[in-house]
Amino acid sequence: MKAIFDDRQWLHDPKHFMANGKILPNPEQPGRIEVLQAGARAAGCVFETPKDAGLGPIAAVHTAEYLTFFKNIYRRWQYIDGAGDEVIPNIHPARRSDGYPKSATGQSGYHQADTACPIAKGTYEAAYWSAQSAIGGADHLLDGGGSAYVLSRPPGHHAFGDLAGGFCFLNNSAIAAQRLRDAGLRPAIVDVDVHHGNGTQGIFYDRDDVLTVSLHADPDRFYPFFWGHAQERGEGRGLGCNLNLPLARGTHDEGFLKALGTALERVSMHGADVVVVALGLDASIDDPFQGLAVTQDGFSRIGAAFAALGLPVLFVQEGGYLSDSLGKNLTRVLDGYQTAA
Repeated sequence: MKAIFDDRQWLHDPKHFMANGKILPNPEQPGRIEVLQAGARAAGCVFETPKDAGLGPIAAVHTAEYLTFFKNIYRRWQYIDGAGDEVIPNIHPARRSDGYPKSATGQSGYHQADTACPIAKGTYEAAYWSAQSAIGGADHLLDGGGSAYVLSRPPGHHAFGDLAGGFCFLNNSAIAAQRLRDAGLRPAIVDVDVHHGNGTQGIFYDRDDVLTVSLHADPDRFYPFFWGHAQERGEGRGLGCNLNLPLARGTHDEGFLKALGTALERVSMHGADVVVVALGLDASIDDPFQGLAVTQDGFSRIGAAFAALGLPVLFVQEGGYLSDSLGKNLTRVLDGYQTAA
């Protein structure tokens, strides 16, 4: 299987993270790259570097206002007397329809949903090439190259069209799906990350041409809290084109695979001809976030379930944090898919 990654994705090295009122090391470490690369290679993947497709495919999903902010905010932050090394918001609008401030501090609150998406010197470049890797994966499918794996890091599924959040800045899975849609295909995005793909949902929520499905730990007591509930079905033309399958904390293989069966039935009923898998591996029983309890055997079955669709699949890396099984879980998904395909 073809795999796509750019070395500039190493440049993002976030330091700040807060959970339960406590400052902790950020889990979205560059070291994930090395582990994920090893896991992909163990499944027979061969990596290549993406071409630069420019901002067009990214701007098809993200607003020009947000991209201007994201590209320039770190430089602007340096002009603030006594500012920290990372752009971290300390205020958020009560309603995002309120005024748009001129200050760097105000704009950071407007465009960063939480404190888990700090922006430092290399963040924009890393996120840009993470997105280009996803675009390269989509183009590989469009060229008839078969299914592929994209090592997108930083991840993307919490990023809305004009809002970063939860380690995510550019929504790689959404960008890939839009690239496929612009080429005339009918994509479905299936998100198997332990956290709800709230940014992906938000981007396509009023559209009927891209199906969005997310399996995740129930947000009643789990990030992102405000999105991911079963009643969120889309709106306008998109009503019925968003499916959330929240799972009880600690759900193991059988429960997860049952929900995945429901998800894949919806993909078939959508008439999808290509699938983007937002491949979070943090549903693992070993993941530090401890939301769900999928085993290595479960990940093999997840890969095989996607193969049973008989459609081209683009695996785009989302979450999955450092543990003894992280690389093995990726190997299991890709091996499970390739064996069953």
